Amino acid sequence: MPDITLTTLVLLCLAAAAAGWIDAVVGGGGLLLLPALLLGLPNVPAAQVLGTNKAVAIVGTSGAAVTFLRKAPVRVGLAVRVGLMALAGSMAGAFFAAGISSEVLRPVIMVVLLGVAAFVLLRPSFGTAAAGDGTDRPVARARVVTAIVLVGGGIGFYDGLFGPGTGTFLVLALSAVLHLDLVTASATAKIVNVCTNAGALAMFAYQGTVLWQLAAVMAVFNLAGGMVGARMALSRGSGFVRAVLLTVVFSLVAKLGFDQWNA
Repeated sequence: MPDITLTTLVLLCLAAAAAGWIDAVVGGGGLLLLPALLLGLPNVPAAQVLGTNKAVAIVGTSGAAVTFLRKAPVRVGLAVRVGLMALAGSMAGAFFAAGISSEVLRPVIMVVLLGVAAFVLLRPSFGTAAAGDGTDRPVARARVVTAIVLVGGGIGFYDGLFGPGTGTFLVLALSAVLHLDLVTASATAKIVNVCTNAGALAMFAYQGTVLWQLAAVMAVFNLAGGMVGARMALSRGSGFVRAVLLTVVFSLVAKLGFDQWNA
């Protein structure tokens, strides 16, 4: 455990709980958790911050996935196939990350996110089908292949290359490609996230860059937040998820814009 004050520890635990809630509902909890760790641990090497972030996030994501699987209709086999491709994609993205400037990527991602927000706003029916509509009918093979290659490989690659908003992109892409309602897309995205987080955490653990004691304490709060978020998403439906989705998208745009302005 690093030498931090009790106040800092409490704030980090609260941030972990909030991030778990956001991640469970619509993805994007890293938008809160990673900056909180960077601010709370200013003297800790970045690699240890990233490793600890993954160790915390995988617990909340796994808890949310279990909660969703108990109550939401999800094609687990398809989700695992997309997740395995995302795992491979994230490893490839991480391999190329050193040669890519984040200053170049930020404006591109901001434009994409603004396009996503406009699409969701202009299409009120997007992702609001009754829960289960996208899982109780056969899915065309072409859509399955697209989900595995583009959603899994493409977004997985982005996660390894850059990262912010990966969970949100997964929810949007799964809903669009497989015609899932947003609740089911969120549930499926959790399984994919567990796969990518597991691969990243294994690498960080191998490199010895995880603060396990701090991660264990924060993970308890992240798990609680994730399970509460999953239950709220299930009980309140796609309309609630849609509202949170737009909030997260605009927050992510603001964060990226701020980073670009100060770059």
